[in-house]
Amino acid sequence: MKSSSRSETIGIRKLPELTREQFDAIRGLVHQVAGITIADGKEKMVQTRLARRVRTLGLSDFDAYLEYLERDTTGRELSELVDALTTNKTAFFREPQHFAFLREAVLPELAARGRPMSFWSAGCSSGEEAYTLAMVARDAVPSCDALGVRILATDISARMLRIAREAVYPESAVADVPEPYRSRYFRRVPGQATPMYRVGDEVRRMVRIARLNLLDHWPMRGPFDVIFCRNVMIYFDHATQERLVRRFHSLLAPGGYLCVGHSESLGSLSHAFRFVRPAIYRK
Repeated sequence: MKSSSRSETIGIRKLPELTREQFDAIRGLVHQVAGITIADGKEKMVQTRLARRVRTLGLSDFDAYLEYLERDTTGRELSELVDALTTNKTAFFREPQHFAFLREAVLPELAARGRPMSFWSAGCSSGEEAYTLAMVARDAVPSCDALGVRILATDISARMLRIAREAVYPESAVADVPEPYRSRYFRRVPGQATPMYRVGDEVRRMVRIARLNLLDHWPMRGPFDVIFCRNVMIYFDHATQERLVRRFHSLLAPGGYLCVGHSESLGSLSHAFRFVRPAIYRK
């Protein structure tokens, strides 16, 4: 491939702009590895996010970066590539209707069975969703420790998972957590110039964090009572969405729930779920 002579400034270095051919090669790799579809018109976004990787590796341009990816037999740089181009937007109590439904309908039903409960936050990003699940479970089911509540939190981004494992968040991230939860389940981290808060041990020990590419083999056996996969499938093509939904269905317990993002729907997909309410489906 031949790079354009046009340049952009990145710090004190200049890199040739990303050509269409390079863009197509990169988004083809991302789709192949992670199932993520990068739409036309995202050239500038890809260029900006990958420029740091090119500079870090001491490479001259994006052709050299593609050659580096091809030579890297460890797969580490492919992971870095996917990490750089993955969108990681999340928040505590994001789309709160799901957590209200969980608290009012699902958790009492599960608690009445008197046996362990199992949840999966698929595409957990930096962990806020999984920790919200844990807080809501503790609040709604006082006997949750005795019953046993397991929450698996997975994501493809190693960078986001490091944040999730640390479970330390800035004040701005914690600000929208309802006060009863905030005072009960967060601890101020001492010695920080900018206020930071750590999720309490009683919540963190309910969550197991692991790296997982949703396109790869799933080592967990399930069954899960509830799977959250919200605002993740919008980045996949139709065929990949259908495969994922079938796999989620097979891993849910009878009567289990699948929660997707409110911008998502299973309406255009072939699936075996029963519609419960917007963005909530039941096996």
